Parts: sequence; structure tokens; C-alpha cells
Amino acid sequence: MFSPVVSMFNRNSYMFWWHLYTNMYITYMYMYNVQIMFISFHKHVFCLLNVQTVQYITIHLCSMKSSGVLVDCCTGMMVNCCGLLTSQKEPVPLKSVEVELEVRDHVATVVSTLNYENKEDKPLEAVFVFPLPGDAAVCHFSAKIGQTHIVAEVKEKQEAREEYDDALSSGQQAFLLEESEQSPDIFSLSVGSLPPGESASIRLEYVIELAVQADEGLRFCLPAVLNPRYEPQGSEGGNVQVTSVPASLVPYSLSFSARVSSPRPVSKVESNCPLDPLQHLNTEQTQVAVKLAAGHKFDRDVELLIYYNDAHQPTAVVEAGQASSKPGTLMGDPVVMLSLYPEFPQAVTSSVASCGEFVFLLDRSGSMSGGQIKSARDTLLLLLKSVPLGCYFNIYSFGSSYEHIFPKSVEYNQKTMEEALKKVDKMEADLGGTEILEPLKHIYSQPCIPNQPRQLFVFTDGEVGNTKEVINLVKQNSGSHRCFSFGIGEGASSALINGLAKEGGGHAQFITGTDRMQPKVMQSLRFALQPAVVDISVTWDLPKGVSVTALSPPITALFQGQRSLVYAQLTGQSSEASEGCVTVKYSLAGHPSQNQLHFSLRPAEDTGLTVHRLAARTLIRSLEMEERECEEEEDGEVKKKKVVELSVQSGVSSAFTAFIAVNKGNSEAIQGPLVRRNVPTPMMMAWGMPQNLSCCAPVRNINPNIFEDLSITSHGRTKSCKSREKGGASRNVFSNLKKKLVASMKPQKNSLESHGVSHCYASLKPMSLSSERDESEECDYDDSMYMGTGFKIKPHPCSLTGLPKQPPRDPLLQLVSLQKASGCWVLDPDLAAALGKTSEEVEKPKPASVNQDVWATILALTWLHGFKMDAQEEWELLAMKAVSWLRAQKGKNHNTSCVKECVEAGNALLGCNVQKDSLGI
Repeated sequence: MFSPVVSMFNRNSYMFWWHLYTNMYITYMYMYNVQIMFISFHKHVFCLLNVQTVQYITIHLCSMKSSGVLVDCCTGMMVNCCGLLTSQKEPVPLKSVEVELEVRDHVATVVSTLNYENKEDKPLEAVFVFPLPGDAAVCHFSAKIGQTHIVAEVKEKQEAREEYDDALSSGQQAFLLEESEQSPDIFSLSVGSLPPGESASIRLEYVIELAVQADEGLRFCLPAVLNPRYEPQGSEGGNVQVTSVPASLVPYSLSFSARVSSPRPVSKVESNCPLDPLQHLNTEQTQVAVKLAAGHKFDRDVELLIYYNDAHQPTAVVEAGQASSKPGTLMGDPVVMLSLYPEFPQAVTSSVASCGEFVFLLDRSGSMSGGQIKSARDTLLLLLKSVPLGCYFNIYSFGSSYEHIFPKSVEYNQKTMEEALKKVDKMEADLGGTEILEPLKHIYSQPCIPNQPRQLFVFTDGEVGNTKEVINLVKQNSGSHRCFSFGIGEGASSALINGLAKEGGGHAQFITGTDRMQPKVMQSLRFALQPAVVDISVTWDLPKGVSVTALSPPITALFQGQRSLVYAQLTGQSSEASEGCVTVKYSLAGHPSQNQLHFSLRPAEDTGLTVHRLAARTLIRSLEMEERECEEEEDGEVKKKKVVELSVQSGVSSAFTAFIAVNKGNSEAIQGPLVRRNVPTPMMMAWGMPQNLSCCAPVRNINPNIFEDLSITSHGRTKSCKSREKGGASRNVFSNLKKKLVASMKPQKNSLESHGVSHCYASLKPMSLSSERDESEECDYDDSMYMGTGFKIKPHPCSLTGLPKQPPRDPLLQLVSLQKASGCWVLDPDLAAALGKTSEEVEKPKPASVNQDVWATILALTWLHGFKMDAQEEWELLAMKAVSWLRAQKGKNHNTSCVKECVEAGNALLGCNVQKDSLGI
């Protein structure tokens, strides 16, 4: 999520992104399928674009002091929209991105080649900020200029930056790749001093483990979308500033090919993007190849789902150390990677707990608008219907402020469920920015309820700038809860979503494209309702003379069918015929259990250093976390030094290092002033601008002189290469800019009237950015376009006409909404309508001896089993509640024959053929 992202054009045509927190001149233009917001300052134009269907065409303009024409009001065509370099007729030096994916079992190696060409008459520096998976191990970076090939080295970050700046200052070519200090899934690539007419190819390589999905598919995601990250109030901000544009306007191309191999046959490969036909490379079908169809529009991340026959068996891979590295070091010794898939007793996995405190935290910032917030509401409905009686629950929602339905978690019953659902039904994406830290702090400040294990469900599109701070907070409280996280939409931060689940001992899910949120969320609810696995330990049995050093943090969570990875360094000598054994012990529902895996110590062939790099990445992330937790600065420096040493030794990137390559073979200095070009990154436009405002917002005057000192480049560095402070801290002018903006504002009540605009104004109302939202501030409109500005928009009643008619509710959700907290349904006209019948049709076939609620509940279950088996994952838990309720009624003159009679009558009424036994009654 993010606050409004503003593109600024100044006289020098530099562009930067700015999180805006003040009010200003605002102009709306509504066109079919396009919404634009203009913010005008003297000689500066800010532009926001949102693609969203609008019911009618209307244009309202207020005073525009800009010197440039941005919209042709006659044709509705946009000119110079969104601040693209191409719209300024300046070529973007990045021409194409080629990605090659090689998957071996559950590990992927990704090679990206970025092709640059300078078609201008002056030397360029191209800066590209782009996303990568948060758990990727970036292990290679090189550049090819003409016939010269340069392989980058990993160095301490500040040292690498200074070397890069020195190279540019002396007219040399240099290349810098660095990870964001705030979020490990954002990287910045600087290509410096590319001479006129010169081309360069940049090769970037990383390795990553593939996550297991609910349907046992392995998920690979190539992030193609980088939405601007919301910087919370008071945060220092990251060292990377993102230049983003609408996905449809990205001026470079993407090609993608994949090769998959496994000991087991590959049954299928699916994607959210169009693919060329799958090619089988051998008769055993253990090797396949696939390509992304031409013409990818950068409107989504590229997702592959890979399915193997008889997949996910426990495995161990031993990889030999690097011959050139010193024995006794991580890279010099063999490393083993264990993939563990625990199998729990059926009696445990099929049962659900009758206790627990369920806390649901829902993102309601502006970028959740549209289908995402609707899907979230539907999901909360299913969750609240599926929670067992005897549990406790509460619902929080957040944006720039946060709300909770109850002051503290309450017992789940009919009254509290109905009260919660009424408020859920009114939830919109109207709370502004993405301040997730404060509601988390409030949740953790609440005392845990005895004998009610806390389960936290977090729903967000993950666009925050303080990722590491949020994850640290979850880890600090990991002993009091389990955290289940859900990344919603394209561009959700994998670092945040995976980090929340990993440190919170829960499970992460991603919902993209046309994915339904409900089945994935309900799978996590099933995990949460299972007893927590405790007392987890890993022990090793190795030949004499061989010792083991754990490289992974201790396992804190185990789930049925989900993989747990363990990395360890093996030191010492043994014969290749030797075997090792690892034992995982744990306690589940009070019963001690264990799983064993025997493996050969003979190193695998053709793995390169993949396992070593993944192990190094795992250890680096653990040390980085420890460094952030250090209270003493001296202790933190010790941890940081260890990270730098390990990163340099393994060639794997970290938050404290960077890849640097300098073309020292070029004897002639590149002449001429260096011009910076920011390569835009695709983003999804999800700002839900208020569709029903029919006039401009009121306004204030702002002193244009406040912008005179702005000369920020795309990754937070000033134009002068040597102006960085020691230690790598970038000069941040945004906080000073905000102060100047606030100080320069003057009220101007009648600015619209003087231009002939009617009194049908929208009202701007300041709201708190850091405290709980005032419950009296009711909001029945979408003000998400103002996310992060600190103002709420309330349209005049005259603008609320012509609202589109709400689509009919999904039949499944309509039926589910009628279920009581106890699990039963009531025989009434609403149930009849949900079943597609009249009240008379439903009441007439009821057996005379059967209670009305029993009849209604059996009818509902029959309908679910007869017509919605394809969505069984979504209603399975609430059906279990209904069955439990029915079983409790058997002692009330309802015997087995009555149930059978009801099922037969229900089949005749509904036109299906459901067996009584399949209902589980």
C-alpha cells in the first residue's frame, strides 16, 4: 500500500516520487475508463493516474497554473501523462529483459539479462529500481560492454558506492547493484557512464526455493510489478526511491523461458500469464520446457505452478564445498539441504480445536479498493461462520489509522458474530495509507486469554516501506501467537508476507490475478485450528569424524503437507559410502512423534554451489535479524561485520553489501556531462478515486519557492556524487519539504467560485495519522485516493446520484450468511430464496416428526454437497459445525431414520443425489 505517489516535473526534467501529506489545489477529470488527478503548484504539475471504469464522462477543472498542457479537453487524450521519460521524448536506455528459469525439483535458478542501449548523443547513467523475491539469494552480477566482460565483486555497501562514484567521476564505466536496506525484495541497479551509441548487457543471477501450495503445486513468481511502498509517519525511509509507471506504459520488453527437471514426472505447468505449449524433453516426462507467450504487458507478476507426480517426499542433498575455498568455512565444506514433509495422524488433521483467540487484521488502505476489499469482506464472512463455538475473536482494520470492532477479543456467539458481520459489510478501502505497525503493537499489548491460543490473520497487499521493522515486531512476540499472512494482488511484498509467517510461526499465502482468496484463507484456518506442534528438535547421527553446524534458525512451526527446510555445514572426513541420519522430534496434541530421514553423504553432481548459496542466504538473513535486535550498538556492529564477511565470502547479497563492477580496461575517460535516466518500473494503479465527486476539492495556496532545493535522484542520492555522508546515509529532504508545505499554506475559501464552479464542494477534513480512528467519523464513500494525505473526502449529497447497481450476491455466500453461530440454519423465507425455492416449496416436504431447524440444516448441507463440491475447501469447516450441531440434536427425538428421511426429501426438492453418509451425520 502507499500514499499518493506524485510525479514532479521541474525545469531540469528530473522526476522523483514523493509521499504527499498535505492538502493542495486538486483537479479531477473523469473520462471513460480513466481517472486523473492533477495537483497544481506554480510551474510544477503533479499527476496521478488511475484506471477504473467510470459510469459517465464529466470534466471539472480548477485553476491550473502550470505552463504545460497535459490533457486535450476536446479529445480526452492525455499528453505527457504520468511523467514518463518517453513522454518527455527522452529515450529509456533499458530495451529488453530476458529471463531464463531452471527448476530442479524444488529449487530454482534464475538468470536475468538486461539489455541497455544509449541512443542519445551524451553519456548516460541509467538507474533501475526493481523487485525480486524477498527470499532469493542473489549470487552473480556481471556486465558485457562490446567484447569486454566484467564480473562484479561483493563489497561492503558504502565502499561499493564510493568506488562507483569515483569511477563515474573519473569517466570510467561502473555498475552497482544494491539491496534496499528497508526491504530485501527491492533492488537498485545503476549502469554508469554508458557512452553515446554504446550497448551493455547486464546479467543477474539468483537462486530460490519454491514454495508448496495448498494443491501441492510448487509456486515460482517472477515479480514484474513494483508498487510504490508506503512510508509510515515518522519513518526514516529507505535508501531506494521508486520510479513507477502504469504497467501498460512500460517502454521495454520481457521474454521468459523455463526448463523444469525432477526425479519424478512433471504432470503439468500452469501460469497466470499466456504460455506457449508445454514441451516434453524426454519420454519419462521428467524434463519439460515452456515459454511465456510474446507480448507480456507488465500488468501482473509472472507466476508458474509446477506439479510433479508423487511429489513432496522427504529428501536430502549434499553438495561438495568449493575447491578454492578454505576448509572449515561455509563455502569450503560440504553443505546438506534437508526437505522435510511431516505426516501427522489422520485423527489430528481431521479434528478442529474448540478453543483459540482469532484476531483478523485487514488492510483497508486505498490500494485495496475495488475487488480486493470485496473479496476480503467475503472471506471474513466465511471465517466468522467457520470459527467454532467457545473461541474468542476480534477484527482490526488499518490504513493511516486503525479501528477495531471490539475493545478486546470477545467470546464467539450469535450476538457477537452478528455485530461483527454488520460492521464487516460496511468496510471499504477508505482508511488512507498503510500504517500496519501501530495496530500490531496494539494487538500485542492486549493480554492473551488463558487456554485460548492466539492466532493472527493478516490481510494486506504488502506495499509498506518499513518491512523489516514490522517483521521484527512479529518476531519479538512470536512466543504469544501464530501469524498467518496473506499477500493480496500484484506486487505484494514477498519479503513482508513471507517474513510475517516465518517469524510468527504460521503460514503465508499469495492471492494474485483471478485467484480466489477464500480457499487459501480457509486452508490456513484449518492449520490454525490444528494443535500447535511444540518441542521441535533436530538431531543428527553422522559417521565418526564428521560434525555438523546448523545454518538454519530452529524450526518453530510444522504443518501437515508443508515443507520445512534445514541447512547444515558438514565438517570432517568420511567415505563416500557413508550415510547420515537426521531425526525430527516434536509433540503434537500431547503425543510425542518423530520423523527420520537417512541420506547418503556422497555429494550430488551438477548442483554447482546452489545449496551453499541458499544456506548462506539463510544464515545472512538470520544474522541481519539479530543485528536489528541488538540493543547495544557495539553488539550490532559485530553482527553486521559477520554479515559482510559471509556475504563477501559466499558472493550472496545482503543489506550491508553491494555488487560493484568497474571497467578498468577502458583507458580513455568518457567525455561530456553525465545525464541520469530513471528506468521506470511497472506498477498496478489501484487508487480508488471517489467516483461520485462531481466537482473540485477546495484548496490552499502553496509557496512555489519551497521546491528550489530539490535535486533528488532515483535512489536517494543527490546529484553530486560526492555529497553522501559517511556511513551511507542519504540526504533526505522530504521531511523538510513537508514542513515548508505546511508553513506555506493559506486558506482560500472561494477559489473555485472565482472560476465559475458551483458550491457543490467536497469537504476536506483532517484525520489522525497515528492513533485509533474516531468511531464517530463515519465514512460511506471511497476516499482512498487521498491515502496518506491526512485528509478525508466527503462528497456533497448532490454528487451521489447515478450509483451503479450492486451485483447479485454469490449463491454460496448468500447461503453461508444465513448460518447461525451454533452451526444450524433456520427455516425461513431467506433460506428458501438462497436455495432458489419459495417458502411453501421448502416447508411442504419436511417430515412431520422433524424439527424445522434440523430440516433447514440438512437442506443446506444437501445443497452444498450437491452443487458446491468444487468449492468444498471454502465451506468444509462451517459444514463440520453444522454436522456437530445435528449430532447434538439426536438425543432430542431425532434418530438416524429421521435424518435419512430428510436427506431423501431434500434430494427430491433440490434435484440432487447426495448420500447421507457423505454428509458425515
